[in-house]
Amino acid sequence: MTLQQTIKKTDKYEEMLNKAVDKTLNRVFGSTATNIIYTHLENNYAIKKNEIAKKLESFNQAMQEYLNSGAMVVEKEILESFYSGLGLFQRVELEGNRNNEFVERLRTLMPQ
Repeated sequence: MTLQQTIKKTDKYEEMLNKAVDKTLNRVFGSTATNIIYTHLENNYAIKKNEIAKKLESFNQAMQEYLNSGAMVVEKEILESFYSGLGLFQRVELEGNRNNEFVERLRTLMPQ
């Protein structure tokens, strides 16, 4: 695979993940609250809406701090939405005892 093909696959992955995040946040919280979350991410973590896939660890940390125990529910919904977008229909269960489980699962699907 050429560098250009790898970049295109990575860009597509990031675009799909960012869309899954946006779709999930809007479905769970509604558009007004989702915009507040995006503003919080940008102001406090320097994560813009279109950069979430590139800054997964920071996004995960921000969600944990902002939503506390609710973060795991939202992350599960994001994973299910992302998997569905890839044509992978499976039920997602997060253990809840590992902070980076969300990031690890997304990284396993990232183009190499």
